[in-house]
Amino acid sequence: PHWKEDIRVCVAGGADTIRIAKTETAQDVHTVEEHVLAAEREFGRPEGSTLLMAALESCKGVLNALEVCKSSDRLIGIALSGGDYTKDLQTVITGTGVELQGARQQMIIAARAAGVQCWDTVFTNLDAMDVFEEEVRMIKMMGFDGKSLVNPRQIDVVHRVFTPTQKEIIFAEKVVKEIDEKKAQGIGVFTVDGKMIDIAFYDGAKRTIALAKASGVYEGDL
Repeated sequence: PHWKEDIRVCVAGGADTIRIAKTETAQDVHTVEEHVLAAEREFGRPEGSTLLMAALESCKGVLNALEVCKSSDRLIGIALSGGDYTKDLQTVITGTGVELQGARQQMIIAARAAGVQCWDTVFTNLDAMDVFEEEVRMIKMMGFDGKSLVNPRQIDVVHRVFTPTQKEIIFAEKVVKEIDEKKAQGIGVFTVDGKMIDIAFYDGAKRTIALAKASGVYEGDL
């Protein structure tokens, strides 16, 4: 009931991003956005400077993932909230994640189609850090950009898993340089370290390098 005042406090304090709970439609985002804009004007913040993240916590929200992703230029991404979602699905959290896989797939596809980010749900068993790491590795392979966390102990695990290894960085550098060189020569397909490469690999290699830079582990010249 206090969400409007919460928005004012967040904007006044200079929050970078506001996470919208229980988002189900684009209109939910628009409603919050209107109040964010009003607060920016009230407190002299640059208009558009407060970004939004939408938490999808219901079957309806997951089904509307694409429209939510496209709802606002402020929206940087969506996040799955597994607890309320499984309740709405009329099942329980199993520990294996099988009950979340459909939502995960639908959300990551919607996010990629709309060009925004996608974060996985929290992992609440703090006594099972090995299982937590397995889940983080799985959602990384699915294409997620990160994971919502409930405890500071989980931060290092996520950073470690999502930070590119030196082997991945070196390979990405080779791919980018080779594609740039071969493109100038009119060559479309070639090999790098024995793997067939074409232009489809370029964006992924650039993302690896960008992530390495953001993680503070890149020492190359690209």
